[in-house]
Amino acid sequence: MAETAEASTASSELRREGNVLYQAGRFEEALAVYTRALGLCSLEERAEKGLLHRNRAACALKLEDYAQAELDASEALKVDGRDVKSLFRRSQALQQLGRPDQAIQDLQRCISLEPRNKAFQEALRSLGSSMQEKMRNMSCTDSKVEQMFKLLLDNEEKDLDKKQKAAQNLIVLAREEAGAEKIFQNDGVRLLLQLLDTGRLDMTLAALRTLAGLCQGHRSRTMAILTELGPERLFAVLEMEAEQVCLAAYNLLQVVFDALKEGLQKEELGKKDNILVPDTAKELKLLLRRLLEALTRDRISGYGRDSLLNLLINKVPRKSPQDPNNCLTLWVIDQGLKDILEVGGTVSQSPEGLQVTENTHMTAAVLLNKLYGDLKCDAERENFHRLCEDYVRGWFQDHGIPGQLRAIQTVSCLLQGPAEAGNRVLELSGVMEGMLALCASSKEAEQLVAVEALIHAADKAKRATFITANGVTLLKEIYKHSPRDTIRIRALVGLCKLGSAGGTDFSMKQFAEGSTLKLARQCRKWLCNEAMDHGTRHWAAEGLAFLTLDADVKEELLEDKAALQALFHLARSENQSSLFAVASTLVNCTNSYDHEEPDPQMVELAKYAKQHIPEKHPKDKPEFVHRRVKKLLGAGMVSALTCMMKKESVALSPACRELISRVFLAAVEDPEDRGAVVAAGGGKALIPLALEGTDVGQTKAAQALAKIAITTAPEMAFPGERVYEVVRPLVSLLHLNRSGLQNFEGLMALTNLAGTSERLRQKIVKEKALPMVEGYMFEEHDMIRVAAVECMCNLALSPEVAELFLAEGSDRLKLIVLYSGEEDDRLRQAASGTLAVLTSLMPEICTRIPQVTEAWLEILQALLLSPNSALQHRGAVVARNMVAADKELAAKLMETETMEILSALCGLKDQPRVAQVAQDCMAQAVSLGLIKPGANAGE
Repeated sequence: MAETAEASTASSELRREGNVLYQAGRFEEALAVYTRALGLCSLEERAEKGLLHRNRAACALKLEDYAQAELDASEALKVDGRDVKSLFRRSQALQQLGRPDQAIQDLQRCISLEPRNKAFQEALRSLGSSMQEKMRNMSCTDSKVEQMFKLLLDNEEKDLDKKQKAAQNLIVLAREEAGAEKIFQNDGVRLLLQLLDTGRLDMTLAALRTLAGLCQGHRSRTMAILTELGPERLFAVLEMEAEQVCLAAYNLLQVVFDALKEGLQKEELGKKDNILVPDTAKELKLLLRRLLEALTRDRISGYGRDSLLNLLINKVPRKSPQDPNNCLTLWVIDQGLKDILEVGGTVSQSPEGLQVTENTHMTAAVLLNKLYGDLKCDAERENFHRLCEDYVRGWFQDHGIPGQLRAIQTVSCLLQGPAEAGNRVLELSGVMEGMLALCASSKEAEQLVAVEALIHAADKAKRATFITANGVTLLKEIYKHSPRDTIRIRALVGLCKLGSAGGTDFSMKQFAEGSTLKLARQCRKWLCNEAMDHGTRHWAAEGLAFLTLDADVKEELLEDKAALQALFHLARSENQSSLFAVASTLVNCTNSYDHEEPDPQMVELAKYAKQHIPEKHPKDKPEFVHRRVKKLLGAGMVSALTCMMKKESVALSPACRELISRVFLAAVEDPEDRGAVVAAGGGKALIPLALEGTDVGQTKAAQALAKIAITTAPEMAFPGERVYEVVRPLVSLLHLNRSGLQNFEGLMALTNLAGTSERLRQKIVKEKALPMVEGYMFEEHDMIRVAAVECMCNLALSPEVAELFLAEGSDRLKLIVLYSGEEDDRLRQAASGTLAVLTSLMPEICTRIPQVTEAWLEILQALLLSPNSALQHRGAVVARNMVAADKELAAKLMETETMEILSALCGLKDQPRVAQVAQDCMAQAVSLGLIKPGANAGE
């Protein structure tokens, strides 16, 4: 009974401490204290548990964690169903969770218990009024829908504001299921199609957006709308030369696809369960066929074509390689690859060609790459190659110069997309030779296409050698003598690409000394010339992307403020094709590409064997790189990168995202720069980079997030809900295939997050970080082992984690106790901190400590006698908790030298925190009758 009374006293004291924190507005801390108090309550203390759950509910409401507030209030009501405070708090939580009917029931119960409580009466009145208003609104929705359509279709109505408001109301109404059903049932589809047929921009947008709302998540409505809409009306929308309309059509088609795909999944489940369901696959393939046909319709606008390509990119390939079903991709390749190649092979501004935008070729290349990447076996890839080769061969051989031009444009598109397919096509007889021949053409359009293809073909070393031998002289002639800047810039980029074939190897330069600098200066000149068209400036950036592999070029570029601003302006522009070039240039300038230091022994062997040894440029040494990063940050690089990330562009490919991740990692290398990166939006931009892209790109972004989280308060770096999104990338750094540095930084960052709130600790546990953290506690590397124990120290603040240390057959507690006696002060500090947390949260752990190792007393006394005040404090907290937890254990402690040590600590005037805890410990021993009052040297 004495032990129960002591635990009860401790939990009551903690509850009072939590109340003080709550009154001070420190809700996170109050919640943690109430949680600790709950851990001290025995099964018999139901009333105390009820109070603590009620108080936790109050904290959760303040922290806007309404689901947790409902859970805690419900737990309190299990103890006392007449607890009006818990009922009222649950009603508040239910209201915020969108369950007003249940909230009203709780409020009615409150009033039945306290009829004169005005707060309860007012809350019920307010909630009842809002529900009645909602019911009234629903009852008059039918008439409102009719009025809105009447107003929108009235040609006599001249008040545009009224019409705009009606259109907006219709869109908003369609986003809610009840509103969407009302519109559908009131002949809304026919009326919306009438709006589409007006051909007016505002009416068309309103109709498309409302139709998207009607189709959202509803297969039967979607199929009915598709039937009514018909292909010709859809094509007419995509023929409009308005980007807004095409984007709205794209959004509608996305929703349609989602609804049909969901239906297809249900259909497959239904077939397994012998349930009769409509044949959705037929509708889906019919829609796909129509869209593939639309790709090559002459009258479809460039914006419409881009929307169709983007739709196919997002909806056809599998989202995950784990999904075994790639039948939709195979079907599109068989039925529509030639249509996609026709778009990719369209020569811009050709009178007989399709309408395209400056982004169309890039988008087609991305789609081809996505389809090729979704193939699972060699037979599927071989079929793709065959179809591409047949298409290019057919145009190259049988249609004269126009056919060759289209074939070469198709090759250029393939080289930007599935490069393996593009290189296979380049092997076809006469293609490379024809490309070089067209470079010498007197016609600008032919030269443009041929030189661009030559640039893309130079990616492989074999191609670069061939072009250097056969095309460099031609490119130089074009660059020097062509009267057209549009041609000269492309020839210049071709020379830039060939000139950078040696990469960062200082000893492997293709051109004479100073030539790359001259080329770079011309690129910068064109880049800064605002009179130049966007395409020319894009190619100037492409040139710099190759030339900045040379450190001399990097240094000159960083001194040219106008060129840097022009480069960043290009990144922020609507043209998507420049993103990769800008990102590549920044990677080169920050040296954030992969580079390994050669093994000195291997270098000596290479010298002996007279083999080539790569040389690093003197201006690529760390001090030069550091200065360049500082200059880029000062010029606004982070703002440009965040702007690039805001673009929902197909040009933001996984490879491009990886480049941006590399630059961000370089930008946060210096702790002094991390605050500026966060302030410019870098923290927000890094989260999607860490969640999607190549494995390397995600890892680099996660490492950048870790560096920020280590040195910046998490709630400041990642405000609001964003901090919870950071957890998964940080946990990914703990995987065994990551480097030791990445493991270490991941652990350090998670330590900071785990010390922030219980909800974050729960999120870390949910992401399965705990087993990995435990694994690293056995790591041989001292710093990683210490970081893992520090992380565990903060995670142990969670009752769920703390309970694991009591699990039968577990050596977790033994390891922590033994680590508390190690020689490494940082390891001892982390381990003893974990022990202090555990013994504070769970008194049972105190009684378990003597059972796990015979050395426990020696370790505890060593902590108390340590010259390190932090270790002393942790040891004193553990001793205090052990005395408070069990009288028999307390007696054992007081019979040893521990009592004298604690008595001495009570008088430490220069260590007031240690002295206070020691005094508390001795006072507890006095209250248990184990020592006389005069034994406390601090009194």
